[in-house]
Amino acid sequence: MSLQIASLNSGSNGNAYYIGNQTEAVLVDAGLSCKETEKRVLGLGLNIQKIKAIFISHEHTDHIKGLAVLANKYSLPVYISKGTYEKSRLNLHATQVQWLNASQPVNIAGLTIQAFGKKHDAQDPYSFTVNNNAVTIGVFTDIGAACDNVIHHFKTCHAAFLESNYDEEMLENGRYPYVLKNRIRGGYGHLSNKQALEIFINHRPSFMSHLLLSHLSRDNNDPKLVQQLFEQHAQQTKIVVASRYEASELFYINSNTLGQRILTRPLQMNLFA
Repeated sequence: MSLQIASLNSGSNGNAYYIGNQTEAVLVDAGLSCKETEKRVLGLGLNIQKIKAIFISHEHTDHIKGLAVLANKYSLPVYISKGTYEKSRLNLHATQVQWLNASQPVNIAGLTIQAFGKKHDAQDPYSFTVNNNAVTIGVFTDIGAACDNVIHHFKTCHAAFLESNYDEEMLENGRYPYVLKNRIRGGYGHLSNKQALEIFINHRPSFMSHLLLSHLSRDNNDPKLVQQLFEQHAQQTKIVVASRYEASELFYINSNTLGQRILTRPLQMNLFA
């Protein structure tokens, strides 16, 4: 059985990642409005009723902006760490909140979701893998450095959303104040293109069919540059740059091929805007 994956949006303006099988799905983060999430799920040819839970990585606004409305409208459980929940100031019904525990995987029907800690300047941040019948998908964004957790889980993935936030020269020469530059590149901010590429080259498994490069900076990166950089080393892995303006295509990921692409609509030119 394969898993379906898509980035609904990826960037500082909102993050949400869809992972599911034929009957159930989960969202990792809910940084789009409920209305926009519904629109993009429908645009992929999916039924939003398939979504059975939302997993939250950390409390920054671009990851939780649409959470309360979406969770309340569809009566969805929200898996979130205690530290993240307290810092977020979210107001969810007590019956919806499920505490994350890195030592205890969560089973949602046929999906197994594993949380693990990471380096980011948030209260208690997590990343995730989602597994279904020997197919594993990883969500590795908002990571300051490639810690042992990230490397360990990346090696298990048939497909992954991997942050490639900034080009080092563009950040250094850009308009951001010095304090913000240091926050981004200081080990608890975001991964640069170079850091992400090192993870990909050194730790990708031979069976990784898709890499969706995620959370690109609008000001300090260039999607075309990122695409070209990774494609030089792609071999059999399909490289996709996730957009900050629209959903990606929907992909089927399985364990015994290098994956299949599902075109849900013609490619839009602003994919690389």
